[in-house]
Amino acid sequence: MTRGEKNIVLFGFMGTGKSAVARRLGERLEREVVEMDDLIEDREGMEISRIFAERGEAYFRKRERELVRELSRRRNLVIATGGGVVLDPENVRDLERTGSAVCLTARPEVILKRVADQSHRPLLEGNDRELTVKRMLSARRPHYDRIPCQIDTSDLSVDEVAEQVIGLRGSGE
Repeated sequence: MTRGEKNIVLFGFMGTGKSAVARRLGERLEREVVEMDDLIEDREGMEISRIFAERGEAYFRKRERELVRELSRRRNLVIATGGGVVLDPENVRDLERTGSAVCLTARPEVILKRVADQSHRPLLEGNDRELTVKRMLSARRPHYDRIPCQIDTSDLSVDEVAEQVIGLRGSGE
């Protein structure tokens, strides 16, 4: 497999910019962009919040795992993972096998600002968002930290983050 065929896989917590950066990378590199959460919603015929409510998080994670297996067999994609993909080490291992992994991060206050008006975040529904975000970040931090390539998007534009990702690819990571 040549370097040009390797997928670019964006990991990170909600609100770190995975979707926006993936779209920009897709445009710049002329690659297909796969939004894992959107694809699961399309296949299930319902929003993730409804999947969580009606079928539970375990069901969603099973669908997510199946999609990781599928995508890890493809090439030349830009993949925006769901924020919880890292909770299963097999997901990360499979995606890294055929892709360059980049973890996007952001400070908690930036994440809160970015997701403030979003109602499609099932893990934030009906709770104190600030407390929930901080708890989830703390619990997931060890998983995100295992990904060697990290970009803090807190003070960067989408174009600046995309440029850094492209630069990483050029340096062979």
